[in-house]
Amino acid sequence: MPLGPWKKKNKSKEHLVENEVVSGGHTGAGSLSKSAVNGAGLPAPPANLRPKLVFHTQLAHGSPTGRIEGFGNVKELYAKIAEAFNISAPEILFCTLNTHKIDMDKLLGGQIGLEDFIFAHVRGLKKEVEIYKSEDALGLTITDNGAGYAFIKRIKDGSVADNVKVICVGDHIECINGQNIVGTRHYEVARMLKDLPKDKPFTLKLVEPMKAFDMLEPRSKGAKPAGENKIGTGRGTLRLRSKGPATVEDEPTEFEEKAVKKVDDLLESYMGIRDTELAATMVEVGRDKKNPDEFAMALDETLGDFAFPDEFVFDVWGAIGDARDGRL
Repeated sequence: MPLGPWKKKNKSKEHLVENEVVSGGHTGAGSLSKSAVNGAGLPAPPANLRPKLVFHTQLAHGSPTGRIEGFGNVKELYAKIAEAFNISAPEILFCTLNTHKIDMDKLLGGQIGLEDFIFAHVRGLKKEVEIYKSEDALGLTITDNGAGYAFIKRIKDGSVADNVKVICVGDHIECINGQNIVGTRHYEVARMLKDLPKDKPFTLKLVEPMKAFDMLEPRSKGAKPAGENKIGTGRGTLRLRSKGPATVEDEPTEFEEKAVKKVDDLLESYMGIRDTELAATMVEVGRDKKNPDEFAMALDETLGDFAFPDEFVFDVWGAIGDARDGRL
């Protein structure tokens, strides 16, 4: 059975409906869209051959410009930003690229363009809200920052959540009905929200990003589907890996961009999530596979102890083939 990140192996299949994963100012560095999972990818080069790149960063609500280098994954990146501004790393909710605004199209994910500028959004106002779950779906799309914080990436028009105006895109979900969920992955948070009983109230504790005065504007509905907005203008990217050092790579090809977008659409259709990092890894795994069974076995080896539905694996393999053959 192919494996994936929302269901433990040997457990019964579940169908998630709400969930999403997880990522301009001045010249600098940074665009994350795909990353290896569980150490997949190239072996670590010697320390003296690893890329030494300097990136520019600011706090999104306003700060001097800092310079950071020497990180290989998102947690290390947050630690470097925290060190530059003398704050603690857990204060950082998420980062955007080339804009200080809470723009879900510009989230930092798994690759940083070599000319992108990184803006860090830190913890701001805390709020608690009671919501009556009148529908099965709340209309929230959830992502996470790669370091233990799940937050709201999108709010569907006319949904239950849309009618609660205190809930905003970019809000970190800290507690559900008094249960602290810090450290819980986005797909698990989505499942918890889906499993809340209908026609009963529940409580969310949220933390919104700190805002500058010029950011106080009507709340956004969130990001468009991945792939509709390109991030970064640099000709190369720094690829961050969950294990091992970062590596400098060429920008994604047209095939990779189309395939990742289609796989991300399938993730949302089947699982209720959007996760460009996961989609990019699946494209990388499946680009040279000859049939769905071979692709499923490769996913099993690459993505560890979780299971994808068989029909999803088949459709993903087909989408990768369509992109490769120019049918998308």
